[in-house]
Amino acid sequence: MQEHNFTLKDLFKREWLPSLISALTLLVIAYIVEHYTNIYAFEYSLRPTSNHVGDLILDNIPVIDLNFIIIEGALLSIVLGTLFVLSKPRYVLFTLKSLALFIIIRALFVSLTHVGIYPEHITPGLGFFDGIYLYLNFQTGLFFSGHTGLPFLMALIFWKKFPVRIVFLSLSFIFAVAVLVAHTHYSIDVFAAPFMAYCIFKIVRHFFPRDYELTESTPMP
Repeated sequence: MQEHNFTLKDLFKREWLPSLISALTLLVIAYIVEHYTNIYAFEYSLRPTSNHVGDLILDNIPVIDLNFIIIEGALLSIVLGTLFVLSKPRYVLFTLKSLALFIIIRALFVSLTHVGIYPEHITPGLGFFDGIYLYLNFQTGLFFSGHTGLPFLMALIFWKKFPVRIVFLSLSFIFAVAVLVAHTHYSIDVFAAPFMAYCIFKIVRHFFPRDYELTESTPMP
């Protein structure tokens, strides 16, 4: 499919405006679901039944404070990733819907099973960025790892752009190592994240083929 050079203004034209509205609606729903999931997960984490469990990897590696990667690095990546997607208007609709479904599905899994966080884990501080991190439920919401899964999902979306793919895959790997070394995630949270991200990508591609085809289209010279 060949089209003119697609810009952000085109998203507000009649052809694409309904898709943009549906994407933003899904994103609002996702954040509402995430908000109440955060409250529920925090309350449940205080119950005596929320005990930690053994982990083959965490039981055998030392705890290292990598909060500068886990917190500041993650938030910086979100900001830069948002700016990058906005610079690629053809990817905005599909990315927004992928992100919304990622948040909703992760919230569902977080709500199902409540395992206590691993002992001797590195806790966030009291700073501004730490507060944002805690609100986004990256601490008590364990399965599956958002740090690992979200960059992997972005790599799948931009898979045909090799340099971008490598950047997002590298971020996924760096965050995976960081949350394991800091003992803020169980290994199952981290290793399951790429599989969950791949399934989410396939689901969004199936239900929103037109938005995906837009990312595949080539602008006319």
